[in-house]
Amino acid sequence: MVKAGDVFEHPVTREKIHFRQTARDTGGALMLGDVFMQPGGFVAAEHIHPGQEERFEVIAGTLRARIAGKEVAGGPGTKLVVPPGIPHVWWNAGDDELHVLAEVRPALRFEDFFESFFGLAQDDKVSPQTGLPNLLQMAVLLRAHHAEIVLASPPQPVQTVLFGALAAIGRLLGYKAAHPYPRARKSQAQPQAT
Repeated sequence: MVKAGDVFEHPVTREKIHFRQTARDTGGALMLGDVFMQPGGFVAAEHIHPGQEERFEVIAGTLRARIAGKEVAGGPGTKLVVPPGIPHVWWNAGDDELHVLAEVRPALRFEDFFESFFGLAQDDKVSPQTGLPNLLQMAVLLRAHHAEIVLASPPQPVQTVLFGALAAIGRLLGYKAAHPYPRARKSQAQPQAT
């Protein structure tokens, strides 16, 4: 179970998440974390949160994002809000480390998704180019977290049918949605709230 103070790293996408607050801390209302992204770092796929609002505040560095098809960029002090159901993706557009305070409401089981997704990356079970697991593993993971995250394409009805079938095959072959992060640890110096 993810706890405040846990730190997860994804070696391919060059992201590191320091969890400040989780669903457990907030009665399910909020997941709050500091996301650090090295130059060239990126979120692995354009995605949608069906029932969650995501907010970003750039603390340091340069963020570039595509939200509902429109590209935006900003530096320290920039705040972005992504309402539920809106496709989005973001990346580090600068030469320095990007530091973003990310907030997701309600939390649902979003930190569990991150634990599995980053755990797979830590165990070298993702593509070295995209940072995504193989299609069967991805289908199992996305079906388990359909309330938190879906891909921006193909359309959701197609994903429901396609990933439903692929997830069933994946589970038969032994793929699981839960993949514990192998080296979850407390942050030595937790970033201060802003």
